[in-house]
Amino acid sequence: MDFNGQKILPAIKTMKDFEIILKSDIEYIVMLEVHIAQVENIMKYAHKHEKKVLLHADLIQGLKNDEYSAEYLCQKIKPDGLISTRGSVLKTANKNNILSIQRLFLLDTIALETGYKLIQKVQPKFIEVLPGCVPHLIERISKETGLPIIAGGLITNNDEVESVLSAGAKAVTTSRKELWT
Repeated sequence: MDFNGQKILPAIKTMKDFEIILKSDIEYIVMLEVHIAQVENIMKYAHKHEKKVLLHADLIQGLKNDEYSAEYLCQKIKPDGLISTRGSVLKTANKNNILSIQRLFLLDTIALETGYKLIQKVQPKFIEVLPGCVPHLIERISKETGLPIIAGGLITNNDEVESVLSAGAKAVTTSRKELWT
């Protein structure tokens, strides 16, 4: 999967930005920091406008990020993908044929090794690497895991986007509106 060639995945934080994206040609979006009361309507409007939503399960306000909430999201909300740092959430997404994206924070060597262990256990379909502005690590993680990489966090301009894409990232998540087009 390559997001139909879409290289920038807008990371949406506000309903105003969501409304802007609904009117755009962008197909795939990442929803961050939404309230649980909004999730069902977000999915309804997104699908009505032929958008595919990658829902960050850990950032849904009012919803615990465990396998039970993941089951609810998969069966009731039906996102196109779930992003999480939690193995149980990602396993539940896999079980329900929902695209699973493991968020991997590059804090230090221990965090990276712990992430590798979780990847082996969970077998997500994608890895979102944060911060994404480290091309040599994107290349290394891609080779080590054999999984497609999404770069996110601290990418501030088109040169950095090109750099991480050249290093092997399939796409970039960003909340910077100037990079969405």
